[in-house]
Order: sequence, then structure tokens, then C-alpha cells
Amino acid sequence: MSDIPPQLEDLFKQLNPAQQTAACHDAGPLLIIAGAGTGKTTTLSHRVAYLIAQGIDPSRILLLTFSRRAANEMVRRVDALLRAMSAGRENTASARSRSIWGGTFHSTAARLLRRYGQAIGLPDDFTIIDRSDAEDLMSALRSELELGNNGKKFPRKGTLLEIYSRCVNTCSKLEPILERHYPWCLEHADELKKLFQAFVDRKEKQNILDYDDLLLFWHALAADPAGGKLLRGQFEAVLVDEYQDTNILQSGILKNLCPDGEGLTVVGDDAQSIYSFRAATVRNILDFPQEYEGTTVVTLEENYRSTQPILQATNQIIDEAHERYEKNLWSSKISGEAPCLVDCSDNNEQADFVVQQVLEHREAGIPLNQQAVLFRASHHSLSLEVELARRNIAYHKYGGLKFIETAHVKDLMAYLRLAENPRDAVSGLRVLTLLPGIGQKKAQQLINLLAESQFRFDAWSEFKPPAATVEHWPLFVRLMKNLSSPQSEKRGISAEVHQVRTFYSPLLDQQYDNATSRQRDLEQLEQVASRFSSRMSFLEEITLDPPSSTQDVSAASGADDDDFLVLSTIHSSKGLKWDAVYVLQAADGSIPSEMSLESEDEIDEERRLFYVALTRAKNWLYVCFPHRQYFQNRRWNQAHSYAQLTRFVSPKTIPLFQRRPAFSADALDTPQEAEIETTAEDIRKNIRNMWSA
Repeated sequence: MSDIPPQLEDLFKQLNPAQQTAACHDAGPLLIIAGAGTGKTTTLSHRVAYLIAQGIDPSRILLLTFSRRAANEMVRRVDALLRAMSAGRENTASARSRSIWGGTFHSTAARLLRRYGQAIGLPDDFTIIDRSDAEDLMSALRSELELGNNGKKFPRKGTLLEIYSRCVNTCSKLEPILERHYPWCLEHADELKKLFQAFVDRKEKQNILDYDDLLLFWHALAADPAGGKLLRGQFEAVLVDEYQDTNILQSGILKNLCPDGEGLTVVGDDAQSIYSFRAATVRNILDFPQEYEGTTVVTLEENYRSTQPILQATNQIIDEAHERYEKNLWSSKISGEAPCLVDCSDNNEQADFVVQQVLEHREAGIPLNQQAVLFRASHHSLSLEVELARRNIAYHKYGGLKFIETAHVKDLMAYLRLAENPRDAVSGLRVLTLLPGIGQKKAQQLINLLAESQFRFDAWSEFKPPAATVEHWPLFVRLMKNLSSPQSEKRGISAEVHQVRTFYSPLLDQQYDNATSRQRDLEQLEQVASRFSSRMSFLEEITLDPPSSTQDVSAASGADDDDFLVLSTIHSSKGLKWDAVYVLQAADGSIPSEMSLESEDEIDEERRLFYVALTRAKNWLYVCFPHRQYFQNRRWNQAHSYAQLTRFVSPKTIPLFQRRPAFSADALDTPQEAEIETTAEDIRKNIRNMWSA
């Protein structure tokens, strides 16, 4: 560790020794293993401040995070540190800290490709489509190529894009991906190759890129000798947050940016690698020291979130993983209750227990928004949601559609995308088929007409619309002409959104239920748009890092004034924390999921997922184990089975929990635990006797 610069000494006193070592590292690649709640963001922001204090130009620092929000928060903290360094005055370094390249892999790729893409023949006016638009394009191509019309089961559009994306992000050939993840699709391998080739060709023709393209083009640019030299000259320091969630393509980009690891800092926790379904691989962080010779590894173990009893249990759970970095999290908060392992008779009793405990905590001064219920799969919370509604307890559920994924928001965005890029046939088909009387066939004819006219919307003025469309057609054509005019951009993107809203509002009322709440969403979108300087930047930001449909989950973790209980999938809870956490369905088949038991790697990831859930708790942790699992969603007169406690709570781990029944121990008796004398044969004999003479 280098000496702390004198001007930073007071600011760095708040760091513990391991954090200081990481923040003040000098030469060679640096891997920071940051356990849950160990002050990762604080350490990383201090490291950036240290690099700037050492003389590195902020505009030559690349900070890669997994959300725009995280990048903005990191830069804000760096700015505050540099201001504090100069006694509150905005010094030169503080002012320039805002020139740090901060963002996600995808947003950074878009920014770099707009700047350097023409060097590899990529036009800089490309537009970016989101996942659902990419699925729609894949579906349209499947129909055009008449694939899957032979009566055999053929992958749906979502699966098709999953296969394509997994091949791209793992840098793998199609056949190995099909064999491992989609064996039922192997017979379609040749058809899939034909489809994926058409997918690439159509995106090029329409001048659009999807999420995968952004990384592919960045990787190719960085791998090119001249392109790589250009990018390496752009950045002197590269810092990556949540490195355990990167995929092979992303690690390849970093390797090309920092071939020997000089200037490279990665931060992550192998114990929180839970996104393999997005092609992320824990191998990136586990193999980092072998990939970059001379790596310094710094482990952060002092936890500032949870009590020591909670950490003792979570340490034991993750200690039983097959491969990991050794770390033993500890906390100065040595007092506190042991986490509870709650035995419930079934899902209904689980719901009753959670509601009662939530209300008890609220009475004791813990607001609802400082309590969270976490689950492996969305349907695990259904019984609880019924009970919460019955008792009029406010809650918000996370892990579903994002704001940009809702149909009405996608409709409005499609008008803007088409104006920005008239070659974007996906958006064109979407807005055209919103009009009464315009179906897919007629819409495709209009798209062809637009292409024949060199993509001038004037061409649509000559079209004679069907009777059902007559009222809307001239207004629609005028809207598209206005949006594509140079004067439109001068009025600002917020004004453009308002224009689209005015035209689209009556169509929305006809198209969807809950029109009033959907209109409010579009009003919110107009407010969001006012913060952007151009239509392109607005479309790019909203597509690459969309907000939630109501508000971000981070607001639900305590930053919001409303008091509501948080319900969330475990995946959506990552990075958040609450005073009290309730984990549902701690039974084999649920945690781990019965869909993830085929390999040791899958089971290890399920263990990490369970660990992530438990480490969200600050002071109280309840792990609920419903003994009976009903085959249908009714309690009485339905077949059921008896569940096994999740394998992740092993005999070594159970003593670290306070085991208790939800309400009554009598309700928990199972055939193995109770001496039941009556048999099914006795019951049937009695029934037969009812009909005897």
C-alpha cells in the first residue's frame, strides 16, 4: 500500500485497514473481495479519489458498474471527497471529477461506439433496441422464413433470443449451448443458424443494435490492434464493480483494455454470483489472479450491516460451497438475536406468521419499508399477498416488469424511435398497428413504401387509409413529420414526448384497461424526458438502464416516504438491506430450485442465492420452512407432500439458528414425528361398513 496523500489523510481515517490498503494500492492489477455489507462502495469511491489525487486525469478513469444509478452515486461520493479535501471549495479536481467515464458496460459501449464506431464501419446514428423489441424482430423473421411450420415444437421468440444471447455472451458455438441448456432444440440447429444469420442481417439493414451487439462491437474494436491502442490511450485506470456478475465477453473486453492488468481494479464477491442465467460466470472472479499475473488480492471482512449472530449463520452456509475465496465476515455489533428458523405447517401458516411478525415489528418502531419478504420465485409469495390484501397492509412487489417493458410505455417510445431511425421496422410496425384498421399486412406495405421513398414520412401522405383509420391517419403522418424535422429537436425531447402523448392518448384509451394509471405513467415519462438534452440520449439511457414501473427498489429499502412492506425476488434484492428480512420457502425444491439441481455448479449458485437473501438482514432474520407442500393452491381436501428443509441449512448450521414453530408445535407433526395409529385401511373399512346390511 502506498502512503496516503497528506490532503486525503483525514478523509481516509474513516476506512478500516483493509479498505485503506485497497484504496491506496498503486502498481499492478487489484482484486478486492468485498463481502456483503463490508463497505464496497465507500472503498471504491475512495480509490477513485486517491487516483485523482495522484494526478490521474478524471476523464481517463473508466468506472464500470451494473446500473447508471450506482455509477452516479460513486461519482457523487468522489466529488464530495474531493470537495472535502479542499475544505468545501470546488477545486479543479472536484469540478473535473464529473468527467469520469461512469456507467454500465452497455452504456459505455454505446458511448464509445458513437465516438469510434465509424473507424470499423459502424454508422454513429444507430439506435438501440431493448430485449422485447429484439424478441419481436426474431419472431417476425421466424415467420418470414417459415420456420417451425412442420408440426414439430419450435422455440418461441423469448427462447430464441436467449439461445442467441447466450452464444454471444459466452463466446460459444451454437451446438454446445444447445446440448447443455436447450437439448430439445438440437434438432433445429440448422434452422436456428439460418434464423440467427437473418437476425444479424436485418439489424444491419435497419441500423439497429441490441444489447449483445453493443458488447460485441466494443469487444471487436478493443481486440483490433489499432482500435485497442486507441481505447487504451483513452483510459489510464479501469475500475469494475460487481465483477462476479460479468460474462466471458465482458472479461474479454477488459483483457483487451488492460492486457497486463496495469491500472485495472475489480471489486466483487464470489459468494454473491447469482446471474448465470444471464451468462455471467463466477469463473471470472475466481480465476482473476491466474489471468493477471502479479494480482494483489485484498479481502474486506468487517461487516457494517448485520449483527454477529446473523453473520455466524451466513458464514457457515457459504463456507460449505465447493470453491470460493476464504473470508470470515465479522461485525462489531456482537449483540442481537440469533436468526430464526421458523417451522410452519404449510404456506398459509407461513403467511400468517410473516404478517403477524411484520406487525409486531411495526408496533416496536420498525416501519414497513424497513422490512422485506424475499423469495426464490415470484409465485412463492401468492399466499402472503392474499393475506396482506385481506388485512389491508400496503406492500410493493418487485422483480416483475420494468417501466420500459410495459406495453403503453413501449408504444410511446416506438414513435420516438421511428422518428430517430425511420429504418427501424420493429418500431414502425408497432406504431402502425396501433391505428384502427391497420393490421400486420397493411403495416408491412407501409414500411415498404417508406423504404422506397428513402425513409421520408411525406410518402405516407399519399396513402389512402381504410375507413376505420381515416380519422387518425393525417394526424399520425403530421406527427411523424414534425418529430423528424430539425425544428423538433430544438423544442426539446420533453416537448416531443408531449406531442406523442397528445396523439396517442385516445388510442391508449381504446387499447388498454387501466387507462388512467397508464396515462400517469406517460406523464411521468415526460418529466423524465425533461432531464435529457437530446432524443438520442433519452432513448439510449431509458433503453439501457430503465427505471422501475413505480419507483426503484432502492427507494423501497428506505429512501421513500411511503410506508409499505417490500416483497421481492432474491435476485431483485441484491445490493439492498432492511432491518428485518423474511425468507420464504426454505425447502428443497424451492431453495434450491428444482430446476437447478443438475450440476454442482447450479447447486452452488443456488447456495449463493440463499446467502444473498440472508445477508440482506441488518438486525432480524426469519427463515421460513413450510412442512407441507400442496399440489394445488387450496389447503383442504387436496393431496400434499412433506418437504425437506433446504440442504443449505445443514446440521452444522442449524445450531446457529433459533428454531421455533410459527404458532403451535402441534401443527408441525409429520408422519415421522407423530405416532398415528389410524391407517387408510381402517378408514376405508369404516366407509365400507356404512353401506353394509
